[in-house]
Amino acid sequence: MRLLKVATCNLNQWAMDFDCNLNNIKESITQAKQAGAVIRLGPELEITGYGCEDHFLELDTINHGWECLKEILVGDWTDGILCSIGMPVIKGSERYNCQVLCFNRKIIMIRPKMWLANDGNYRELRWFTAWKHKDQLVDFQLPSEIAEAVLQESVPFGYGYVRFLDTAVAAEVCEELFTPIPPHAELALNGVEVFMNASGSHHQLRKLDVRLRAFIGATHTRGGVYMYSNQQGCDGGRLYYDGCSCVVVNGEVVAQGSQFSLRDIEVVTAQVDLDAVASLRGSISSFQEQASCKNTVSSVLVPYKLCQPFNLQMSLSSPLQINYHSPEEEIAFGPGCWLWDYLRRSGASGFLLPLSGGADSSSVAAIVGCMCQLVVKEIEKGDEQVKADAIRIGNYTDGQFPTDSKEFAKRIFYTVFMGSENSSEDTKKRAKDLADEIGSWHLDISIDGVVSALLSLFQTLTGKRPRYKVDGGSNIENLGLQNIQARIRMVLAFMLASLLPWVHSKPGFYLVLGSSNVDEGLRGYLTKYDCSSADINPIGSISKQDLRAFLRWAAVHLGYSSLAEIEAAPPTAELEPIRSNYSQLDEVDMGMTYEELSVYGRLRKIFRCGPVSMFKNLCYRWGSRLSPSEVADKVKHFFKYYSINRHKMTVLTPSYHAESYSPEDNRFDLRQFLYNARWPYQFSKIDELVKELDGDKVAFGETSDQDKSRANGLGMGVVAAGSGDPKSGL
Repeated sequence: MRLLKVATCNLNQWAMDFDCNLNNIKESITQAKQAGAVIRLGPELEITGYGCEDHFLELDTINHGWECLKEILVGDWTDGILCSIGMPVIKGSERYNCQVLCFNRKIIMIRPKMWLANDGNYRELRWFTAWKHKDQLVDFQLPSEIAEAVLQESVPFGYGYVRFLDTAVAAEVCEELFTPIPPHAELALNGVEVFMNASGSHHQLRKLDVRLRAFIGATHTRGGVYMYSNQQGCDGGRLYYDGCSCVVVNGEVVAQGSQFSLRDIEVVTAQVDLDAVASLRGSISSFQEQASCKNTVSSVLVPYKLCQPFNLQMSLSSPLQINYHSPEEEIAFGPGCWLWDYLRRSGASGFLLPLSGGADSSSVAAIVGCMCQLVVKEIEKGDEQVKADAIRIGNYTDGQFPTDSKEFAKRIFYTVFMGSENSSEDTKKRAKDLADEIGSWHLDISIDGVVSALLSLFQTLTGKRPRYKVDGGSNIENLGLQNIQARIRMVLAFMLASLLPWVHSKPGFYLVLGSSNVDEGLRGYLTKYDCSSADINPIGSISKQDLRAFLRWAAVHLGYSSLAEIEAAPPTAELEPIRSNYSQLDEVDMGMTYEELSVYGRLRKIFRCGPVSMFKNLCYRWGSRLSPSEVADKVKHFFKYYSINRHKMTVLTPSYHAESYSPEDNRFDLRQFLYNARWPYQFSKIDELVKELDGDKVAFGETSDQDKSRANGLGMGVVAAGSGDPKSGL
């Protein structure tokens, strides 16, 4: 037997905080060595942090990376353990995303990334060059300070692997695993038994199984030990890296780290038998045949043994049942951990949330409550870093620290119900009940006086006073009156966040939390600069449907029972007067359901459909209940309001990224914000298709009565262009 103990890790790095990152790397190596591991793998770009973005273009960033690596090499950190450390490296005129393989205070090899992540949230080609020379390793001249410190002038640089006396080890960096022809396939044929994948992979709802299937598939038919390391936490942007470092052997997961955790450092170890890899490969005839005519990959020899012989003192890691979180748990824990990192690193003393008693703001409140629960649980487990951060943020003194989540919430969380004459007593009560369950410091204020003052000022200036549509006003007046309320709430929220801590003799300021979901953003069903405009938004890319499922889950599993009643209430903005014959409802105002919005969003973004392609797809999807002309009306209605409201995405509050159809304008959904909202060419093409399809139906004998009955079954019609959309105004 060739017994090998390996260690991989989740590290909560912070972009450009070299002290924090270096300390985490050192501690993870220490823990790996204490566990007896001889290989330690860290996440991608762990020295600098993955999310440095244009800071990668600064020479200081590269230089500081070398300075940190030097500190690791001159100490005893790499004695007796192979360490794969991620950092940017400049070779000649090119900048590369690299894994630096270090052993016994020497750099063994530098492995540049060959296939860069350059879609979705990722722009690696903006900062790095892909390594294109697969035929050989080249010499890399080390910076003079490093060369003098480690007594080493140059190192092999490029695509290759490391040959020890008893096994072979290679790096495969993040995106490379997901390419059509991944490097591990060729490396396995060259005898590599251990693959180290350093990654910076963000969380997205329902995504983890895609990642794990790739690890399992990499070794299922070709054998091997696959180590995966990932960043964990918010390193300074919209993404949350969800860890879940793991070790896979011959297609079986034998070690798995947490996906959501407040810990800065988590080391995952596994004890494996490399003879099991050799045995599997020897039993597969096709593997043997392909290995006999392989392309030879360059390697570096290290005359050292990593493995130990048969030893009953060392037990082998057994296959595990993979731990997956439900989407509702992901919504609770992912944004909750992201909020904690943002809070502790921003210098803020807490959060302030405009709490309306509706589904969206209540979801945000529940996520903050979940965060408080996670903090208390982690302190109970003995995490000193979480404890120190909680003491500082909560302003505890005399040796006190959080032991109760509701008490902790009282210290760091304000909720504010900003009611108006249009608010119902039901939503007011729901907000108060939820605040009590979470433990937030809750305020109940009326904005009517401020609204009235502004309207009086307007009347003084113009001689006119606007009226709501239900009171005989026009659409323009109706929108204006609703937007005034929404924007006043935004101004009040920021004022309260900055001054309430002073009023209550608390230090610092509070971060304002937004609560607009991904579907409302896509449709533009929000007022520009209203109370959805905030410092950060934990639900900005989560769909309404997922949020409602989360509310049902949280009512039971987080202990906030009032969420069940909130989820059951019909969504409403409560910006218009309530009358006996009229009650404002979101889906009626939008002219589409939230379920339909999710479909539009996925077709537009994930499947890259324009109006015509979307119409064709929906004819298949909805053809059993809608006529082509009805589908056409819906598609046109969506694209009209999507395009006239796209400008709102340019000022969208920075949001936790959780959904692949997010319309977020800053980094993810790169489309223009000025459109011809009539879409004349595309809509005319749809009209032509409708005529053709209607003609086909006449040919097959479908009658107008059938068309009418189908139309009557829609349940909700499309609002006419120009009708009152309470949140569509500029």
